[in-house]
Amino acid sequence: MSQSAYRGVFPIAPTAFLPDGTLDRASTAKLFDHYAAIGSTGLTVLGIMGEAPKLDHAESIYLVKEAVRAMGKAPIIVGVSAPGFASMRALAREAMEHGAGSVMIAPPNTLRTDDQIVNYYAQAVEAIGTDVPFVIQDYPLTLSVVMTPKVIQRIVTDNPSCVMLKHEDWPGLEKISALRNFEKDGSLRKIAILCGNGGLFLDFEMERGADGANTGYAFPEMLIDVVNLMGKGERDAAHDLFDAHLPLLRYEQQPAIGLAVRKYVMMRRGLIAHDAQRKPGGGISATAKTEVDYLLSRLAKHDRRAALKG
Repeated sequence: MSQSAYRGVFPIAPTAFLPDGTLDRASTAKLFDHYAAIGSTGLTVLGIMGEAPKLDHAESIYLVKEAVRAMGKAPIIVGVSAPGFASMRALAREAMEHGAGSVMIAPPNTLRTDDQIVNYYAQAVEAIGTDVPFVIQDYPLTLSVVMTPKVIQRIVTDNPSCVMLKHEDWPGLEKISALRNFEKDGSLRKIAILCGNGGLFLDFEMERGADGANTGYAFPEMLIDVVNLMGKGERDAAHDLFDAHLPLLRYEQQPAIGLAVRKYVMMRRGLIAHDAQRKPGGGISATAKTEVDYLLSRLAKHDRRAALKG
């Protein structure tokens, strides 16, 4: 699948669990169907916020199959990052056999030099096969691997199977501009750029040349609306909607508890039955829940989708 397919919003799906830590298959189906119903361009499963390292291979493939079922022909990005290339290859090849559109690869946190990063991606592509489209995950705040625009340029140039950059640098607006300038001067082929970080900077990332969002905020509808409004040139309307969500967006982006907040909101919205995480992992305190409920009540004054039924 070419990079041109990677525009719009690809929500990153959390993995729904029952309180005992087993997969919640009913909630998985409901959540994935919701992503399709709201007009998501595609979907990402087995990302960092999807608790991928806590899943076994069979569970991972189940989530891939369920995403493909729910999203139809829309592209599915599957996170395949792993300590070794054997498991990466196995998951990547099987995910593609079941209808995935591409795989996402994050660099291990042991990489430090530019050459190490470039060589790692060359080896990863060799392992999964040059016929498998892949996404670069650039997330230095969590992975502690710093990719300069020049490094990304080298990876993309060296590997024709690269279709997208998942941009999660922070601050990172200038990186988007630098990459788009490489394209303008002919030193980099056109590549899709979708942005993460919970959507925290999506408003200006779109203005810098991003193609959309690839993240997991609890209201993916807002991300879709902002991307669509920006695409139509309705800048003020996009910023107004984004600004209304910003307090909750900021709260959800807190390190360590972000996934717990997101799952709690999704549970309150009725998208999943439980806010459980598989161990090791926990929820948020009763005080934090009252704070989130307060933020939702304030947001509902501007966006009725935040109004909770109970």
